[in-house]
Formats: sequence, C-alpha cells, structure tokens
Amino acid sequence: MQQSAVPELAHSQTRPIHWLATATALAAVVAGSSFFQPEAATAAQPGSHQSTPVEAPDPAAVDFGLNCGAARTVVEKKASGDLDGDGRPETVAVVRCDAGSGTPPNGIYVITQPTDANAQPRVVATLVDPQDHLTVSDFAVEDGAVTATLLGYSSPDVPSCCPDQQQKAKWQWKNGTFVRSTPAGALGV
Repeated sequence: MQQSAVPELAHSQTRPIHWLATATALAAVVAGSSFFQPEAATAAQPGSHQSTPVEAPDPAAVDFGLNCGAARTVVEKKASGDLDGDGRPETVAVVRCDAGSGTPPNGIYVITQPTDANAQPRVVATLVDPQDHLTVSDFAVEDGAVTATLLGYSSPDVPSCCPDQQQKAKWQWKNGTFVRSTPAGALGV
C-alpha cells in the first residue's frame, strides 16, 4: 500500500460540538453586524448639509427704528427669498408710519433670522430710507433680487398726494452688500 502524500486530518469527522461552535460564531457575526449599519440614503450630494427648513423672518417681530411719534409702525408689504445665496430666506418689508392722513414715506428693509433659534429677527440692510420721502408702489422679491417702483417728488411744492416722479430700482447682493441698479426701461414721470 502506498502512503498518502497528504497527512491525515485529525478532525476530518464532524461532531455536534463543531456544528455548535460554527452556529455560535455565525450568530455572533449576524448580531454584531446589526450595530454597524450604513447611514440612511438621501438625495443630497455628499458634503451638503441637510437641515430642517428655515422659516423666513417675521417683520412683526422687528424694531425698524422709525420715529413715528404717537403713531404705530405698519408693514405694508413683505416678500421673502434667499437674497445672499446662503440657503436661508430673508424677508424684505415695506414699512411706514401709520399717519392719519397724507402719504407717509416708505422704507424698504431686509430682515434676517440669526442662526440662534432664540434670537429675534433683525434688520441687516435699509434699501430705501423713509427720510428719502419716497413711496413704494410695485414691489417683488424674485431670483435673488428685490425690485420696486419708487414714487417721489420733484420739489417740496408738489402735494404729498400726487408724486410727480417715478423710478424703478433693483437691488442684488454682491460682494457682501446690496447693490442698486436701475432696470432697463425705468422711466421718470
């Protein structure tokens, strides 16, 4: 008889203890894998930060610093949009004093909500100062820009009921500030 080139294996026969050891090892691997799960799948690109949507700031919670005397401050119009491209909406508000008669001038203010959830919204830019004695007729926030039609007066002799000048204005965030431009087709009255 010829000798085998491979030595005999001492454990070539399985016994119940071998099956028990294999089953225990497999159960340990399955149980351990439940602690190491991949992150949940999202549609966001890697590196982008997903967070809960941020509400646009409420202009009712803001002190505009207007000196209205005994009258109150009125927010005539408001619109929201992401003006600076940071993913957080700003609110633009057209504000005036609540005068009993006449046409009080408007101010246009940009309001932001600080990242601290407990902080109050605040004014970060004044696009039109009420001291300029302008009234805002058309107003919009679209495509990262604020547009408005501003009505004014050519002299102090023009009655406040009847502005005799009109200009269109557009503001966009550029290099850390709002830059005003006059859109094509802007006309004076």
